[in-house]
Amino acid sequence: MYIGGSTDMFKPFGKNIFSYDVNSLYAYIMNKFDMPVGNIKFFEGNILKINPKAFGFFECKITAPKNIKHPILQIKFNTGNGLRTISPVGTWIGTYFSEEIYNAMKFGYKFEILRGYTFDKKNIFCEYITELYQIKKASNKDEPLYLISKLLMNSLYGRFGMNEILINNSIIDEIKLQYYNDNFSISEIIPLKNNKLLISYFDINELENIMLTYKSYSNISIGIASAISAYARIHMSQFKNNSKYNLFYTDTDSIFIDKPLSANLISKDLGKMKLENNFIEATFISPKVYGGLYNDNNQLKSITKVKGYKNKIDYYDLKSLLNKDNSLSLNQEKWFKNLSEGNISIKDQLYTLIPTENKRQLIYNNNKLIETKPFIIKDDKIQE
Repeated sequence: MYIGGSTDMFKPFGKNIFSYDVNSLYAYIMNKFDMPVGNIKFFEGNILKINPKAFGFFECKITAPKNIKHPILQIKFNTGNGLRTISPVGTWIGTYFSEEIYNAMKFGYKFEILRGYTFDKKNIFCEYITELYQIKKASNKDEPLYLISKLLMNSLYGRFGMNEILINNSIIDEIKLQYYNDNFSISEIIPLKNNKLLISYFDINELENIMLTYKSYSNISIGIASAISAYARIHMSQFKNNSKYNLFYTDTDSIFIDKPLSANLISKDLGKMKLENNFIEATFISPKVYGGLYNDNNQLKSITKVKGYKNKIDYYDLKSLLNKDNSLSLNQEKWFKNLSEGNISIKDQLYTLIPTENKRQLIYNNNKLIETKPFIIKDDKIQE
């Protein structure tokens, strides 16, 4: 299963909140860990009875511990608000990286391994990442070497997770459309007037050749990309279900907690944490929607972040959403391109902001949002 980082809102409001980020999380993962490479072997049944340290991707029936506060395994699931990536409790069937399975066992997860693929393993990125990170550390942020080294490190992971099927784009005469319909798979058609069309398509024969020969000519490896993201979730799991503090919010490489981390976890090294802010108070509405108040040289300032909304909103307006049935109606300018007209139009677009149950269930007390809890799933259904 190829999924990204874990982003969840656990507690909607807190005081004296410390926010930390990991230094170059994906680069750290690529620098430190073995990746799936080499020979691939398919198996049926519980591979761990033969090889307790088997390395690869396994389809399993999973049972999550009932009382875990911060579940650490993710699954794509229709919660009633569309297909979402959630961290539930209950039972389900899914495919996971072996190292994430072994890590989840430490938290009380149970696995019935059904089938899967084993790989050879090797640390293939260590020297590359080490050299780039040294260049980055030795350069000022406004120097080209800093930007180039950062870009090369950050883009490496995404390169392996690209779609194998490359989309072609062509401008054709309308009378040729039937030929393309007969010989290609068309994903988009844009009229350009003057009897011209801009079409996006891929070659079905090329796809069949890839599937039959198992050959990739694009330097893509979903196995490596999936392993990197899984290792990253493993790394972040150390900050979940931790009795030393309360966890309010997590993103792919960040945490918001109510106590400072130990000094040994903080430095400028790869994979270590850096303190981003110490909020007087902070409000978390949903994944990618939060804000806080902080002290800057005895001046009270605020930060608000809302994914998909480019303008700044007032912190107290955001905080008001903790009251049940409250919402914010926001306007922002959106640019729309019209290829057939050859122009770009700018229109106002309404953006309505409310707490959502996309990833966890909301808990209210006296019409105030106070907590969240994970979804419970069984037999491919959400349990009440």
